[in-house]
Amino acid sequence: MAHIGFVGLGKMGGNMVARIKRDSDHEVVAFDFDKAAVKAAVAHGAIGASSLADLVKKLPAPRLVWIMVPAGAPTQQTVDKLGGLLEKGDTIIDGGNSRWTDDKARAAALKSSGIAYVDVGTSGGVWGLDVGYCMMVGGPKAAVRRLSPILDVLAPAPDEEHGPGWAHMGPVGAGHYVKMVHNGIEYGLMQAYAEGFDLFDKSEYDLDNAKIAHLWMQGSVVRSWLCELAARAFEQEGNDLAALDGFTADSGEGRWTLQDAMDKDVPMPAITASLHARFYSRGNGDFTHRMLSALRNQFGGHAVVKSAKAPTAE
Repeated sequence: MAHIGFVGLGKMGGNMVARIKRDSDHEVVAFDFDKAAVKAAVAHGAIGASSLADLVKKLPAPRLVWIMVPAGAPTQQTVDKLGGLLEKGDTIIDGGNSRWTDDKARAAALKSSGIAYVDVGTSGGVWGLDVGYCMMVGGPKAAVRRLSPILDVLAPAPDEEHGPGWAHMGPVGAGHYVKMVHNGIEYGLMQAYAEGFDLFDKSEYDLDNAKIAHLWMQGSVVRSWLCELAARAFEQEGNDLAALDGFTADSGEGRWTLQDAMDKDVPMPAITASLHARFYSRGNGDFTHRMLSALRNQFGGHAVVKSAKAPTAE
């Protein structure tokens, strides 16, 4: 039986704790600033903690502490605080979407204290509780070996064709690097589906988008989990998705993928276009379009459409 601490009990972290307690006899000590989230984890069988110090105190050494908080400053602050609480031989695991270069810096900073650092790129979203999480792991072999009983429970059951649902990618940073590219590819796939169904929406035929997405799951070369989720979305939101706004956010991994690709001269036209499409979805690029209209008018005398917000002459 393994013991592990979980910091961050949101949609992903909370479900991970629930899956560990449901499917194993491992002990989990759970902490979140949201007391209701801690209470929910306790209801699943976890041991609640009132602070990071309390969490560390309740774990037997050598300790495993899994962080599931937003990337950037929240993760860095949590790692820094844990670094002052943990001891030689303990391990910090970042299961969020940190940039791989941040992982390397954190591991280097913790090395003098003898604290190991493992990065886990985690895919599965809110569905992971039921189907498991695909996990891409980076870090020292010994630390990953200690963590493996937890990874085995969180991952989908091993598949005869594809193997286990988690894999050790290499040293610190490798896990989040692979997850970063995974998310960049995800951007491109989502964009391709969205463009295709946009054309269906404008076609002369009265097409049933959910029916098409379900059909494509039956042996089509474009079948995928995203296609399955598209069918679900059309069933829930309607064929035209009319109740939804077109605003699409990005959490950073697509940008990091493209930045690294540029550093390595790797062309990525599809992923680049998909990220820029997200920028446009937020109302960005309005000046670009006004400039295009103005230039077309200047060189060809083409008509322009005046904005309703334009000032009127008095």
